[in-house]
Amino acid sequence: MRLNLGCGDKKMAGWHNVDKIAVCNPDEVVDLERLPWPWADNSVDEVLFSHVLEHLGQTPDIYLGIIKELYRVCRDGATITIVVPHPRHDHFLIDPTHVRPITPEGLNMFSQAANRRLIARGGANTPLGIYLDVDLVVQSAEFDLDDRWLDRLKRGEITEADVQHAQATYYNVISQSIIVMKAIKPAGKTA
Repeated sequence: MRLNLGCGDKKMAGWHNVDKIAVCNPDEVVDLERLPWPWADNSVDEVLFSHVLEHLGQTPDIYLGIIKELYRVCRDGATITIVVPHPRHDHFLIDPTHVRPITPEGLNMFSQAANRRLIARGGANTPLGIYLDVDLVVQSAEFDLDDRWLDRLKRGEITEADVQHAQATYYNVISQSIIVMKAIKPAGKTA
């Protein structure tokens, strides 16, 4: 099964298109903040959250519950693609329904290998993968530049190094992030 969660009007062929808004005419109406989800354990091969996850889980309990459900329904090796507005871009800031910034670093907190590395070096972040008994590994993270910065880069007015510095320093440099994760089962399994 391939789940297009929070599909809205962007339904995809070959996917099970899910949204909580019935007027969108999804394949299945599901409120992703009502747990548990209606899918069986280990039944999902691929998940897409395209501009959805930042709308979910305003409270930590709900957000962590969503992560646990995501892990529960995914089979070992399932791919999870998350597309979100960058939290330091106006696209994120202006929408009052955006309740949570999503970053690769934040999602990496659900990786047990990353948790073990953090614990070994005495890091302060919460080892959420271990605490929740989930294991979601960030495979890749790509970023789309805001058009203003992309145009400057294409014209040769700035370099890649300038962009690297700007994205760590300024707002409205990166418009969105594309993060790909993989479910590891059982949790904590090493390759």
